[in-house]
Amino acid sequence: MKVLKKTALLLIALITYTSCNYLDIVPDEMDREENAFEDPNAALRYIYSCYSYLPQENQSGAIDMLTSDEIVTPFENEVFAIFLWGNYTSTSPVISYWNTLYSGLRQCHIFLKNVDKVPGLSTQLRNDYAAQAKFLIGYYHYLLIRCYGPIILIKGDESISTLPENYAARSPLDECIEYACQMLDEAVTDLPTVRPTIYEYGLATSVAAKAVKAKMLLYAASPLFNGNTEFYANFKNKDNRVLMPLEYDFKKWDNAKTAMEEAIIAAKDAGHDLYMTDNYLNPYPEDPIQPRLRYTMLDRGNKEILLAETRPEGLYDLQNKTMPNGYYAWNGIAPTWTMLNRFYTKNGLPYDEDPSFKDNNKLEIVTVDASRSVQAKPGQRTILFNLAREPRYYAWVAFQGGYYELMSATNNGSYTPDKGYENGRLICDFVVGGNCSRGESMQSLRANNYSPSGYLSKKGIDPTNAVGGSRTYPNSYPWPVIRLADLYLGYAEACVETNDLDNAKIYLNKVRTRAGIPTVEDSWKNVATLDQNKLRQIVRQERLIEFFLEKQNFWDLRRWKIAEEYYGTKVKGLNVNATTIENFAQVVTLDFERNFQSPMNYLMPIPIDELNKNENLVNNPGY
Repeated sequence: MKVLKKTALLLIALITYTSCNYLDIVPDEMDREENAFEDPNAALRYIYSCYSYLPQENQSGAIDMLTSDEIVTPFENEVFAIFLWGNYTSTSPVISYWNTLYSGLRQCHIFLKNVDKVPGLSTQLRNDYAAQAKFLIGYYHYLLIRCYGPIILIKGDESISTLPENYAARSPLDECIEYACQMLDEAVTDLPTVRPTIYEYGLATSVAAKAVKAKMLLYAASPLFNGNTEFYANFKNKDNRVLMPLEYDFKKWDNAKTAMEEAIIAAKDAGHDLYMTDNYLNPYPEDPIQPRLRYTMLDRGNKEILLAETRPEGLYDLQNKTMPNGYYAWNGIAPTWTMLNRFYTKNGLPYDEDPSFKDNNKLEIVTVDASRSVQAKPGQRTILFNLAREPRYYAWVAFQGGYYELMSATNNGSYTPDKGYENGRLICDFVVGGNCSRGESMQSLRANNYSPSGYLSKKGIDPTNAVGGSRTYPNSYPWPVIRLADLYLGYAEACVETNDLDNAKIYLNKVRTRAGIPTVEDSWKNVATLDQNKLRQIVRQERLIEFFLEKQNFWDLRRWKIAEEYYGTKVKGLNVNATTIENFAQVVTLDFERNFQSPMNYLMPIPIDELNKNENLVNNPGY
């Protein structure tokens, strides 16, 4: 986590529609207890500072942004790539949230200890501030558990004079989850369901607390953490206390199901719903479903978002790294062949299981006709694999002959008619010499700014962005840390595991219907029986599609205990070194390092400095 600059300002807009700078305020160490609680304004600054330890969710260098199997980039000289290579260790954890999150927990507990002393603070504000601190304590524990599994529980303002031999050891996982959920439950009592002003957007609400609790219990029930004797039979503290639950507990799925249902009800009662707006300003194909899906993340008034990241992304983050070649647009966030195959056909089925598609030659070169005008540019040549896919494919993926909806700047010609730009859309060409290609020589500017797979992502990219001739910061929007579709699919997953298959289908279908594909029953009739095993497969694939490039897949593949199947294999894509479309239309193995060591890499390493300071602390298996 990048510690943000110190400031005494209270409210500064972070993004056009929403937020204040509660994520920017970090009080001076000197002021923490002497002056930080002297009046209501000081208390407000302090509770805002408690949020400043949150990892920034929309940074491309985060531990989980570009490090799943869904994306390959040419930017693997950057720090995040070490997580793809599997080269992180306890001595060199590279990106570690351990110290940052524990610092945040200490600050929250200091606040709770002192908030009652603030003169002139109303009871309502006192209760709200305390509830926000409790939410953050629960949330910070959730983030730690997701990274490290069993952790050291912080239940108060720990004394800095504690002797090293009395430092706390890690607590068993079930105790950690119980405490995190307890703090979230306590927070719910005094948190509002919504924050009424734009200056409070992103602060804790009771809906967000219920959503985090539901996700915490989903993790607790999942294969990685629920009776995983294969990985963790000998995972113990130095006093031989077992740290992971070694017996499978079916009731954990019941608990997750109940928590998901409660969170969904609370969200709906507070006015949240799936994003369905069809009112857009920019040019788009006549299909209304595609822009709806594109704007699910981007619309600043989005009621689907339950918990948001409100800090703006930087110059070198997702949008500028993703947009097609131009000034300060680097053409490099590329879906992998594995991810592209996860997207369904127009029939709502996996490509290789759809009777109408499975015998196709995916790489057959075809000319797009007028009936495909919402999918690609008529007259362009592309591969058969890119046609007749589900709307999410066209909303979030740019391919050979397909559209990239994006405004061109008027002063530099980044995207011009002679380069395939028309009506607010670039017609993508990834063959060498094309507008999205890697360039005609390895010495060109594009040698390090290109799509390695022959595709580009459109997810999270504002179509109203204009790529300018000078340093351009991308359009900002509230990044969805948790959105309602996450709860719907989490609930469906818990229903599958508790054999409540009818409800699983209902909530699967809510997401599928918004995505413009048939219900699960209609898609799979005459293809497969929707028993528990099949629905488990479908729910998982639905999550991997719906949350493409939203930092969920990194964690989901781990908690399902199948990460080594995807992270330990070479990346594939089309042949971007080709000078003809015939040679481009080949699936090739890309020269990008990938390594995943099981079971070690399922959890993150605790930094060696912490182990050296605390003789009672053990590391995760393998480190």
